[in-house]
Amino acid sequence: MFGDGSVISRTAPTNITFVPRSRLSACVDGVVLGVTGGVEQMLDTENQRATEVLSSKVSRLKSFALEIDKETEEHNQYLDGMDSEFMSVTGLLSGSVKRFSSMVRSGRDNRRLMCYLVAGLVLSFLVLYYLVWRVRT
Repeated sequence: MFGDGSVISRTAPTNITFVPRSRLSACVDGVVLGVTGGVEQMLDTENQRATEVLSSKVSRLKSFALEIDKETEEHNQYLDGMDSEFMSVTGLLSGSVKRFSSMVRSGRDNRRLMCYLVAGLVLSFLVLYYLVWRVRT
């Protein structure tokens, strides 16, 4: 670059051309490009490439968001089903506990029944344990 703002440009390996600053539009790697041709085309090509990259990133993010939304809906349905199942089990257990506690509080006849019930549970546990032990060996 000279003091008056002019630039020397090489158009061929042996040819050196003097280009005044007023006509200079852009200089890329030592090659002078005109505003009407090369620079606009270069900028347009780079913009298109950047647009394509951005478009692919946006579409990838959109697909991730849709997958997350679908998975969230599935998990919500699963949790709603579990909630209703837990409510039914809670009702069943609370009814059983009420019946058991009323049976324990009632009189002497129920104590004999309680003893038979506990003995039956222990015996069934031992039988199941023995069967599982025999299957494993």
